[in-house]
Amino acid sequence: MITAKRLAAWMLTATLLLGFSMTPAQAQTVNVVVNGGTITFDQPPIERAGRVFVPLRGIFERLGATVVYANNDINAQGNGRSVHLHIGSTAASVNGQTVYMDVAPFLVGARTLVPLRFVAQALGASVNWNASNNTVYIQGNGSASTYVPPSNGSFSLTNRRPATGSNTTQPNIRASYSEPIDRNTLHVYVDGQDVSGSTEASSSSFNVTAPFALNPGTHTVRTTGTTAAGASFDTGWSFTTGAGATNNVLNNISPPNGSTVASSFTLSGHTRPGAAVHVAATASATAFGIIPIGTGTFQTDVTADGGGNFSVPVSINTASGGHVTIIITSTASNGSSVSRTLNYSAS
Repeated sequence: MITAKRLAAWMLTATLLLGFSMTPAQAQTVNVVVNGGTITFDQPPIERAGRVFVPLRGIFERLGATVVYANNDINAQGNGRSVHLHIGSTAASVNGQTVYMDVAPFLVGARTLVPLRFVAQALGASVNWNASNNTVYIQGNGSASTYVPPSNGSFSLTNRRPATGSNTTQPNIRASYSEPIDRNTLHVYVDGQDVSGSTEASSSSFNVTAPFALNPGTHTVRTTGTTAAGASFDTGWSFTTGAGATNNVLNNISPPNGSTVASSFTLSGHTRPGAAVHVAATASATAFGIIPIGTGTFQTDVTADGGGNFSVPVSINTASGGHVTIIITSTASNGSSVSRTLNYSAS
């Protein structure tokens, strides 16, 4: 006869066993190829929140880095770079500079799993995803990967702005894609400088104001990445700028960068009278949700008044202690544009 005490103990044991067995779904079908060689991990890759995680030593050491793990801190050195991560935190540092991931490292038993794409790119490697065979191709240490994504000859840019010329040294640069792209692979360059960190983009278009003035003359825009179907693209266009227009301004922003905000708050600032102001916001539950290229879970457009003032009610879902990232882009009537990225803590 099973006593109440034995029944309770049995139920507790069963609950614990079930709890330990309920790990995130293992991405058994995901392959990882580094510099042409397929990696076999002792802990299979795990997929969480749309990201692939792998054991930390398996990827750091394969990319030529040494790694030290202690007290939930991960410190790696290699390829002239230093990388620091912490279990459960999306805050990291690369060469002493704080950066933020959209996913955090975590533990599965005795294994520490880290986000594959972030680690590879932090160590200077390039990452490509081939959806047709569920394989991540990583090229690092100057070695060539055996995989080159197939090109897509039919891919093109549409609605390009500026199309040919602009009379301002601060033009708003934007274009649409002829077919959906993988936003995580997108890079945007202006005159050879990577401006992806200032770019707002979706799978169908991008929008950016270069964080530096474009001197009068000819300038080039280049976009690279892969389409949603897995084909690579590398395309762009050229345009000219002149110095005839007065440059735009964007200041007196409230709340100021670094402030604490509620899920609903009013964003205000000053720009050129009558300028078109676009606001896009993203939220993260754990740390600053800086996604270099983000779609924005909240988006709206307003027009500055005759004095150049604007006010936008922002409403975005985030947990207490989370963070909000906002990109403000103001485009004056003469085409002159300016952009600001703000990071707030959520109350």
